[in-house]
Parts: sequence; C-alpha cells; structure tokens
Amino acid sequence: MLTILGYGAALPARIVTNDELATMVDTSDEWIVSKTGIKTRRVCVDETLTDLAYSAACEALQRSSTDPGDLGLIVCSTICGDFTSPSLACCVAERLGVSVPAFDVNAACAGFLYAINAAAAQIALQTKIKSNFDGSAHGDSKKRILIISAEMLSKHTDWTDRNTCVLFGDGAGAVVAEPGGGLRYIKTYCFPNREVLYKADATSSPFASYDIPRGYLRMDGQRVFKFAVSKVGEMLDGMMNSMSLTPNDIDYFVLHQANKRIIDSARLRLNLPEDKFPTNIERYGNMSSACVPILLSEMWEKGMLKKGVRLFMSAFGAGLTAACCYYVCD
Repeated sequence: MLTILGYGAALPARIVTNDELATMVDTSDEWIVSKTGIKTRRVCVDETLTDLAYSAACEALQRSSTDPGDLGLIVCSTICGDFTSPSLACCVAERLGVSVPAFDVNAACAGFLYAINAAAAQIALQTKIKSNFDGSAHGDSKKRILIISAEMLSKHTDWTDRNTCVLFGDGAGAVVAEPGGGLRYIKTYCFPNREVLYKADATSSPFASYDIPRGYLRMDGQRVFKFAVSKVGEMLDGMMNSMSLTPNDIDYFVLHQANKRIIDSARLRLNLPEDKFPTNIERYGNMSSACVPILLSEMWEKGMLKKGVRLFMSAFGAGLTAACCYYVCD
C-alpha cells in the first residue's frame, strides 16, 4: 500500500457569501445554512484550475521535502480540467518541469480516493515487477507519487438555479505518497445512475444526428442525500468488519463535504462526539473531489495528523461513485 508524506491545498481568493447569492437567486443565508451548513464558498476569478492544482502540489512537495525530480507519477482527479486534452496532470507536470507518467481520474466527488487507489495499485505493480526481476534493471527508482484533486465547479454551475448554485465551490488539494503501510484498506464502488450529471457544450460535428444543449450540473438532491446517508454507513460497516474495528477505534472521520446534514447523520448513527468529524464545508462548500485532501491539509496544519492517528475517509459523487479507506498516520 502507500504512506502519505505531505499535504497541500490551494483556494481562490474570491469569497462568495450566502447574502451575496441571495441578491442573485431567491434564497437566504438562513435557508442555505439550515439545509446545507454552508456559509461561504471560494470561486475562481483570475485563477485557472492548473494554477490551483500547481499551488497545492508545490505545498505538498515542500511539506514532504520532495523535489519534483523525485516523482515517478502524477495522478489528478477532476471532473474537467482547463482543457479536454492535455490532462490536468500533464499541465501540472509541465509547470513542475518534469517528464513522468501523468493522467487524470474522473470519479466526480469520490475522485481523490479513486486516485489514491490508482496510486496504490501502481506501487503494488512496481513492487511485484521488482520482486520478479533484478530491481536495478527493471522498474522506476522514482517511487514518490503526486496525487492532486482540483475542481472548478463555478464554471459548471447554473448560477440562476438556487437548488445547485448555493452548494459548490472551487479549490485544490494534493498529497505526496510513497510505498508504506499507512493505507490499510481501500474500496471503490459504482452504483450506476444519472441523479447527478453534467452535459458538455453543444457539438460542432456536422455528422451528429442530435444537438447537445449548453450543459450545467444537475442533481436530484433528495435522492443523492438518501444515497449518501445509507452508503456512508454501509462502507463504514464493511471496513470495520474487514479490519475487526469498532467506530470508537477511529480517531477522525474525514467525510466528503457535500452537506453538513449528511455528516451529522453519520455521526448520530454512530453516537460519536462532533470533534471526531472535522469539517470545512461551512467555509468552502462542496468542492467535489478536492474536499477530502483540503480537509486533510487543514488537519495537518492543526497538528491533528500525528503518528498513529486512525482515519476513516469516504466520499460519493456523480456516477454514482463512492469510495472509502482506512488510513493510519505514519
């Protein structure tokens, strides 16, 4: 498996309050806070998504004492980079001045844990290769992996739709990982449906037999809420049964910051204290796959991720995708 060596985060400078949104759509600060727990969110004005991803990456590299030349792989999770192609991972590699394998993962809000899973699989593959052959002649000696989650949901949001525009924000989080024993359990899921979707802009192909209208994020909030509440519990039960753990064995539950009521439902179900469920949704809103790594970075800054601290992480998103892991800080 893998161990995380350093954490980083980057956020746009522009803060949008609930009161500001109330001047744009029929809503209020009281309604948004009561339904979601969100008070403010960050929105890109001058920043590109590559800017955010690169800044978060640099912070993670610095905190892990990693030179870009020590990287053997870059994995980015995003629903849409600055370009359809090249990938966001390739854009970050260019900024860092490195030539290593780089690719994007699109698993919506579960993307960070999908990317962690991809990194762990790459480490396992390299370990197997080196166990079968002479390590000096086969495999890449650069073992560190840069994992970035970066999202600019503001450009996919219909700012006239009060049901969705109050939910989302922009941001990027990153970690640097290497082979190690921190990651003890990880599982990814997909429960196919279209309760959350984003359609691309209209096609320009003269051969297409249909038109694709301008697309925005759409979501059946009630159905997603019910899915999230049930699946977080199911994923936790599955992990605990597999690892012979109880909820009290977990120090912190690092959950996707989609809605404060979902997090509270998980906490009340487990009858655990609120301080075991750190949040930043009140300040940043739902940043899709960037939620979990940004929250991890903030926890590291506060000294919460000391050696031996046990984390349960989970996320869910369009697909519907879901993922969870059990991680013990080294």
